[in-house]
Amino acid sequence: MSHEYTLQQLADLVGGRVEGDPQLSVRGFNGIEYAESNELTFVLSTKQLPLLANCKAAACVVPEEVGPLGIATIVSDQPAVAAARIHTHLLARPFIAGGVHPSAVIGKACHIPTEVTIGPLACLGDGVVLGEQVTIGAGVVVGEGTVIGKGSIIHANVTIAEHCIIGKRVTIHHGAVIGSAGFGFATDKSGCHHKKPQVGTVQIDDNVAIGANACVDRAAFGTTLIKSGTQIDNLVMVGHNVVVGENSILVAQTGIAGSTTLGRNVVLGAKTGVAGHLHLGDRVMAAAMSGIHNNQPAGAKVGGTPAFEIKQWGKATAVYSRLPEMARELRRLRKEVERLTKLLAPTEDQRSEEQ
Repeated sequence: MSHEYTLQQLADLVGGRVEGDPQLSVRGFNGIEYAESNELTFVLSTKQLPLLANCKAAACVVPEEVGPLGIATIVSDQPAVAAARIHTHLLARPFIAGGVHPSAVIGKACHIPTEVTIGPLACLGDGVVLGEQVTIGAGVVVGEGTVIGKGSIIHANVTIAEHCIIGKRVTIHHGAVIGSAGFGFATDKSGCHHKKPQVGTVQIDDNVAIGANACVDRAAFGTTLIKSGTQIDNLVMVGHNVVVGENSILVAQTGIAGSTTLGRNVVLGAKTGVAGHLHLGDRVMAAAMSGIHNNQPAGAKVGGTPAFEIKQWGKATAVYSRLPEMARELRRLRKEVERLTKLLAPTEDQRSEEQ
């Protein structure tokens, strides 16, 4: 069932202001090309304003620099943030406990509150502790001794191994694996590999989102730690004993090797690889497909493999695309130098006269 809100209520939610009728009501949120007459839409820059010409939306979230429009607006100095918060608010629904499905398997000495939903074929090991309003999807496996905090959502077919700690309001998407054994071994003189036991755990703090088929390995000793507010995309790999700082973003197919630590608000673009035992300071940003092989100071922006300063990487990339042309020019110049060298070289007769 949809909920209806006035523009003033939504503006108050995000600290914006209304231009137009503050009592105008909306029931939904949608993109410019999809919005209906009872919905709110958004633009993030003045470049998008022409798209509103054919838009049916009742009102629009806009940045400060946009002047009066033909429809009511919610003006915000952070329109992307305002749009996200409003959309989330419009979609919010009270938790309705679905109880424990008859096909679910619940181990011994588990703590299962009344207000939970546990889906079909879910399997909880002994001693699992669930907080209030937790949702466990179909086919989820939760290992013994694991704790999952209030309001967390574990989607279908997630596996959480034993003795992991999942905070409050954590979302783990389909197929993710939390707490599998870290990748560690010792190689003997004959080339045989001997597995190093991985006896630590994983701790995921509050308000973290982990994408589909992502993997977070348990520590060899101690804890692999994902701190609060971090957003992890699909197919990300976090190795054993890694620490990911608050509000960091790890984009699809990023891989972080063991014992590397990340500060706050680190952003790693898609397919970034980070070697082990490094430290990336607060607010480090890496372009997609970067390969990071050394420590990075706070605020560093890098790209390339091996990664180096982003502006220099941009210049190097521009040169790289011109290498065939530059190689042809170099060959031409070499031939010209050889020709001139021959012209300027003294003859046998000249050398005899000089002697």
